[in-house]
Amino acid sequence: MSQTSPYKVEYNLKVVRQFAVMTVIWGIIGMTVGVLIAAQLIWPVLNFETSWLTYSRLRPLHTNAVIFAFSTSALMGTSFYIVQKTCRTALFSNRLASFVFWGWQAVIVLAVITLPLGLTSSKEYAELEWPIDILIALVWVAYIIVFFGTLVRRRTPHIYVANWFYGSFIVTVAVLHIVNSMVIPVSFTKSYSLYSGSIDAMVQWWYGHNAVGFLLTAGFLGMMYYFVPKQAERPVYSYRLSVVHFWALISLYIWAGPHHLHYTALPDWAQSLGMVMSVILFVPSWGGMINGIMTLSGAWHKLKTDPILRFLIVSLSFYGMSTFEGPMMAIKSVNALSHYTDWTVGHVHSGALGWVAMITIGSLYYMIPRLWSQTEMFSVRWINTHFWLHTIGVVLYIVSMWISGVMQGLMWRAVNSADGTLTYSFIEGVEASYPFWFIRFAGGLFIVAGMLLMAYNVWLTIRAGEPTVESIDVAPANPTTKPA
Repeated sequence: MSQTSPYKVEYNLKVVRQFAVMTVIWGIIGMTVGVLIAAQLIWPVLNFETSWLTYSRLRPLHTNAVIFAFSTSALMGTSFYIVQKTCRTALFSNRLASFVFWGWQAVIVLAVITLPLGLTSSKEYAELEWPIDILIALVWVAYIIVFFGTLVRRRTPHIYVANWFYGSFIVTVAVLHIVNSMVIPVSFTKSYSLYSGSIDAMVQWWYGHNAVGFLLTAGFLGMMYYFVPKQAERPVYSYRLSVVHFWALISLYIWAGPHHLHYTALPDWAQSLGMVMSVILFVPSWGGMINGIMTLSGAWHKLKTDPILRFLIVSLSFYGMSTFEGPMMAIKSVNALSHYTDWTVGHVHSGALGWVAMITIGSLYYMIPRLWSQTEMFSVRWINTHFWLHTIGVVLYIVSMWISGVMQGLMWRAVNSADGTLTYSFIEGVEASYPFWFIRFAGGLFIVAGMLLMAYNVWLTIRAGEPTVESIDVAPANPTTKPA
């Protein structure tokens, strides 16, 4: 071979296929656990008088499954796919990429074992104990090396904006995890936080809200900036706006955590800072939503016939809704009504099921046929059915929680004018919430039914195809030497 002749670079699609399949599987598991605990709030006997099936143990399993098993598997898989495609090069290290996949699945399996047993640090979204935290850190370091190593080896003159969002998510989550997981172990299964009191709370919600901001927002915006233009077959509406969106978002999001701690022992100035930054955050968030939706300019008619595009665009609508509602709920006077109520639950799931799940599902429907040498999914009609099942389920869920939450907040603060005593007892608030909890449960059934239909569609698509082998011709970086 001539020293200056082009050579082939084969993309590593195997690890992308693995993550894509496990994303669907973990999505079904995590959402099914969510439906079970929703049912337990209506019918408590569904814990079967078994400690490891109680709400208190299954709830952290549900949150970890949907955030770290389903959502993070989706982010890892799509980031490995997008960084290769946009950089026109293979992953930095196939062995490290394989370690990221198997290491992350090991973390999830350990969570499935330990959380129902009650082995927990008790920190929300950071419940896993210190040996698993160390494994998470090791896997994440490998993830950083693979992703940024691939960026360094890119054969394109610039870094596409989706990779900026993925990169910020990967680096920030590593810092958040390591700082928040600083503990003093007292045994192999128990530890205590290195921080104390209000400092511990501040560190926890600096971590907790930025897990939302960088994992469940920035990472999925990277997904949006690739798959929406690809499925719409249109360029990003404004590339300049996408860059402004990136820098504004990551500059502001990191400060928003204190709004989880209104009316607590946290200093008032810190609460106010969190509130102000949360309100300002509305601007870049909606800039990104508008940029994504307006990418359909000149192609709006595709929404009539393309259910994948519908998933992607409706997810952006939920993103806009959530990023309006979140800053509003961060305002102290609004938070006094909403905090600790079902309104917060509705807000979280508007983002999780409306934004995160729908952008993930749409992206998977785009990727999976291409990963198995198919032109489209086995049944496009089933994708359309899934869209309506999921959309109906999300609307039932969030509307019921909004109504229940506002009602709870009003009941809890109602007082008798004669003597200043509470008008309603707490148990009366619980009784009033039951109809809305049932509607939430019904919405969850719609969502899980859609995921099961997706799994069957994915399985038939995979069975009909074969793993895609994709490579590109590239010139040697240095014409005087042969490529390695």
